[in-house]
Amino acid sequence: MSPVATWPAFTTKLRSRQEVAEGTMAFHFEKPANWTFKAGQFVDLTLINPPETDAEGNTRGFSIASAPREDFLMVTTRIRGTAFKRVLRALPLDAQVKAEGPFGSLTLHNNVARPAVLLAGGIGITPFRSIVFSAAKEKLKHRIFLFYSNRRPEDAAFLDELQSLERENPNYKCIPTMTEGEKSKRPWQGEAGLIGYELISKYLKTFPSHALYTAIYYIAGPPGMVGDLRTMLTNSGVDDDDIRAEEFTGY
Repeated sequence: MSPVATWPAFTTKLRSRQEVAEGTMAFHFEKPANWTFKAGQFVDLTLINPPETDAEGNTRGFSIASAPREDFLMVTTRIRGTAFKRVLRALPLDAQVKAEGPFGSLTLHNNVARPAVLLAGGIGITPFRSIVFSAAKEKLKHRIFLFYSNRRPEDAAFLDELQSLERENPNYKCIPTMTEGEKSKRPWQGEAGLIGYELISKYLKTFPSHALYTAIYYIAGPPGMVGDLRTMLTNSGVDDDDIRAEEFTGY
């Protein structure tokens, strides 16, 4: 019988919270000194004796939005009307939660000769924030394209810092696109519409060696978007082994 895998479990305190987009909150927790993870992984958070609960229980998985070199553990979520999120949003500072992990393999590949194409929808940006910040701080040589779809700029968590990161990392390109940019209170003159073949090829064609087919693709977002993009990529000739995906569902 093979041994049962175990992951580090610890208790951590909430240090701060902030709104990072309309209806989206980032929560900063203490990061244990000797606890490590890879950019793109996630943790399970468990509420301790919450005042309310629901059929899904008191534990949820969250992608780690902070980079490994940052001195805090950040998770980010859309604020919905579920018991878990009501309790999480109302947690007082210094309140404790249980954490377990890290889990997951949505991490950057090792071969720097192959571009990384990150396709994010909405809150699916969280593991990719960790990846692109880690790449910049560690001065990785990967060529990274981040395509980031939202309805409006107001809905796009971390948009400004993701764009400004281009100045720090010349190998990184951020391509946000809005499906309802005309409804924004902020002027939007960037890309419009959903992420698709034409938008991806528009930017990858500037990269040599047929980057569309040599790239490794990472998809994170709502299940429908993830399925549609995977189908689009495979129909375009991308090998399914070169596509890695993670679905984000509401809870």
